[in-house]
Amino acid sequence: MATQSASYSGYLAENVVHFARALRRAGVPVGPDRVLDALRALQITGVARRDDFYWSLAAVFLNRREHFEVFDQAFGLFWRHRELLEQLPQAAADTEPPADGEPPPSQRVAEALGLVRETALLQQAQDEDTGTAASQAEQLREKDFDSMSSAELAQAKKLIANLRLPIKEIRTRRLRPAVHGQLIDMRATLRASLRGNADVIPLAHRAFTRRHPPLVVLCDISGSMSRYSRMFLHFMHAITSDRDRVHTFVFGTRLSNITRHLRHRDVDFALGEISRAVADWSGGTRIGATISEFNLRWSRRVLGQNAVVLLISDGLDREGGAHLNDSMERLRKSCRRLIWLNPLLRFDGFEPLATGVRIMLQHVDDFLPAHNVDSLADLADALGKPHQAPFRSVA
Repeated sequence: MATQSASYSGYLAENVVHFARALRRAGVPVGPDRVLDALRALQITGVARRDDFYWSLAAVFLNRREHFEVFDQAFGLFWRHRELLEQLPQAAADTEPPADGEPPPSQRVAEALGLVRETALLQQAQDEDTGTAASQAEQLREKDFDSMSSAELAQAKKLIANLRLPIKEIRTRRLRPAVHGQLIDMRATLRASLRGNADVIPLAHRAFTRRHPPLVVLCDISGSMSRYSRMFLHFMHAITSDRDRVHTFVFGTRLSNITRHLRHRDVDFALGEISRAVADWSGGTRIGATISEFNLRWSRRVLGQNAVVLLISDGLDREGGAHLNDSMERLRKSCRRLIWLNPLLRFDGFEPLATGVRIMLQHVDDFLPAHNVDSLADLADALGKPHQAPFRSVA
């Protein structure tokens, strides 16, 4: 009996070590010290109940909320079969399909577990059969963020860092000296006439100053948006580094201003600071309450001078659209242009069935997808064009 217990303990320790290595390859910082702590925790909690085993490892291995989804997917893949360690290259053929309604595991998680080699070969064969001629860069730009591997995500972040939002300059009420301005500057004209005894006094002119309007970003970081939130944060960092007067907020169950953190030049340092400052990652969504809080506390500070607002959310509100209509109406009236970016638009058959989605559609000027690099580039093209008539949903 003691021999069986020691053998069982040895197999469990080996499995935990391999699982920690897989998490580290998937992007979760798990060191040897945490592996030792996990083994000590399992000795206390035991492995009789799956929930105790799951949360013991999660409590030791995780210290950031954005890593929870990667851990959850990796746990479901790794511990699904006891023979996974012995047959790691063949595990893709033995893995059970996901249950109905369960999202497929992320490719970078499967890649960390060594389960994507056969999938990549099959995809390559399909591409050769269909005669696909698109380059790797073009395929990357069209690929969904959720289906990217770790290497592809790194390349996508480099592409996002080079994106620019060409928001057209608008005329302000401030005036500046101009050679051929429409207004005559009487003060400057009289001042110039005192400098000599010329028979002809040249007229000085003024023109209205043109400037980029402020850009305000409201990004949803709830559980349903967690697959895209980190890439959107890279996008917001690129925007903040490129222009002035950019104000960024994230919201789940509460509203957080992360503008100061995104101004740091190092994107990894900035995202680390945001992770420590924001407490409601991957939770529920209270869109109406958070937008109402934004209108109350921040709208007068950041929505002046014809600001443009980017609202990044899937529109799935935990409160069923409570107070959402009034909040969205006030937000729309406070800004020059309200653009809604929704990852759900990547589906061809998308319909605004949720209550929150239908309410929000009544108040936005543009409704655009945001799920890959190309969709963010299309946003830049849309902002570069003249402002069209407001978008309104069909009842």
